Amino acid sequence: MATETDHTIPLRQNVQLAIRRYLEDMGNCQTESLYQTLLSEVEPPLIEEVLRYTQGNQSRTARILGITRNTLRSKLTRYDIPVTNGKPLNGKVW
Repeated sequence: MATETDHTIPLRQNVQLAIRRYLEDMGNCQTESLYQTLLSEVEPPLIEEVLRYTQGNQSRTARILGITRNTLRSKLTRYDIPVTNGKPLNGKVW
């Protein structure tokens, strides 16, 4: 039987690898806002995938993400994630 840890380890390793590659690709280019840059790259697809998983149910999406529905709606606007009738427009539903 899979535990939460079983799912977390591969995800963490994948994230670490992606960050390592990103930093290597940056080379000598310096940034003072790496955290915000990474967050703005990771957060939108995370929200989109959870929305697809919940078939566009924003309340359930917010609950899964551990944020309020108002915060979710703010992020949908900030990242220009299109939804219609609560369902994401880009990509298929699970």
